Amino acid sequence: MYLPEKTGLQHFVTAEPAPVPAVSVPVTVAHGDGIGPEIMNASLRVLAAAGAALEIEPIEIGDAVYRAGHSSGIAQASWDSLRRTRVFYKAPITTPQGSGYKSLNVTIRKSLGLYANVRPTVAYAPFVATRHPGMDVVIIRENEEDLYAGIEHRQTAEVYQCLKLITRPGCERIVRYAFDYARQNGRKKVTCVTKDNIMKLTDGLFHKVFDEIAPEYPEIANEHMIVDIGAARLADTPERFDMIVAPNLYGDILSDIAAQVAGSVGLAPSANIGIDCAMFEAVHGSAPDIAGQDVANASGLLLAGAMMLVHVGQPEVAARVQNAWRKTIEDGVHTPDIYVEGKSAELVGTQAFADAVIARLGLEPAHLPVIDPAPVAPVRIATAKPVVNRPPEKVLVGVDVFVDYNGPVADLAEAMQAVVMGSYGLQMITNRGVKVWPNGIPETSCTDHWRCRYIASPGKQFNRTMVIDLLRRLAAIGVDFIKTEHLYLFDGEAGFSLGQGQ
Repeated sequence: MYLPEKTGLQHFVTAEPAPVPAVSVPVTVAHGDGIGPEIMNASLRVLAAAGAALEIEPIEIGDAVYRAGHSSGIAQASWDSLRRTRVFYKAPITTPQGSGYKSLNVTIRKSLGLYANVRPTVAYAPFVATRHPGMDVVIIRENEEDLYAGIEHRQTAEVYQCLKLITRPGCERIVRYAFDYARQNGRKKVTCVTKDNIMKLTDGLFHKVFDEIAPEYPEIANEHMIVDIGAARLADTPERFDMIVAPNLYGDILSDIAAQVAGSVGLAPSANIGIDCAMFEAVHGSAPDIAGQDVANASGLLLAGAMMLVHVGQPEVAARVQNAWRKTIEDGVHTPDIYVEGKSAELVGTQAFADAVIARLGLEPAHLPVIDPAPVAPVRIATAKPVVNRPPEKVLVGVDVFVDYNGPVADLAEAMQAVVMGSYGLQMITNRGVKVWPNGIPETSCTDHWRCRYIASPGKQFNRTMVIDLLRRLAAIGVDFIKTEHLYLFDGEAGFSLGQGQ
């Protein structure tokens, strides 16, 4: 019922009592850094008031733990809690700057096998400003591989390297998860996003696996899109998308674009799903510039909490939270990030917004869609394990030797040819992937990092002993080789890329 106050704004009391709690589910909770403690306190108050049956195990992670000497940002006791509860509700954290610290988010996702990142983005027009009132997109992001493997090296004075790792099992698992999610949640189309016109092996594998699996779901439309045009279309016409599945980096970028286009990154929840464990968090970061000011929007973390409730078997409570939240948004009770003068009814802080949601528990939105308590979030989808096929025939045909060198390419080619034996030859030299020998062009800008490709002569064999002997000969003449990559054929198909311009 309505309870008008002296301000003239309307507030609500709960229309019905909270449901009787079920058996409590153990959940590991981290309050995080920056705005984390504020938004976690607000979210937990709402979940408790809604009747969530959670047994909270608090842990400390993030900045303080990093600075206490744990380079990963998490202590062993916290790992013990995560492995015991297998459900993690996490506020954003701050990773200190510097090469001595690794991203805790990535560490947790990979260590616990949380291979699927699920990020729903919904427009709440006209109550939250957006140019795309019909937007409703779910982005499924691969969570363990790609450049987020974090394998980086400085190889020369001028060149740094980051390895992009894409595996067939990882692709199969995330693509199948995306289609399973679409089937379970009534989604009609899945769009695969890669850059396989450039990265033909790594992104090419992701696209290939998508094309292999898609026919198993004939009722779901499928398409592929290059990431640059895909990002442009997502920003301009998000209504054309239903679901997107993408490798780690692209999925991370696209999901933030989608959240902002929908209205605000502060409204976006995220679920990280594995076979045995799950983590729930907001999409946004710790925002230290506004920490302690009671202005942060707790909505992303609160809605992630609703996803968590569905995951642990409490969909009725989840729906209760989401409907109260939507009613609050409809009533114009807004935090500063979404407040619009003349359109919003009341500007509130973090804790007052939580109070407003609590006051509306049991009510439903009048204009936004009402959330049904059916389990429509990621709930342990029965994803098939990747099929193990016959190992391909693997034949070594050459080696790429990477060299730290400053000087003319002609002199380098002469030195690299001087060690060649009769059964193989120097095929080409590239710099930053572009062929500069033989028949390079002088306009090509070069640095101190060169790839020298040796290939077996026609009718000849190549083997590992030859690689070792080649490196020994190069060392003897003072060549500073820094890395090698073996060149294989797999069932007769090249497992390596050509040089640009080759």
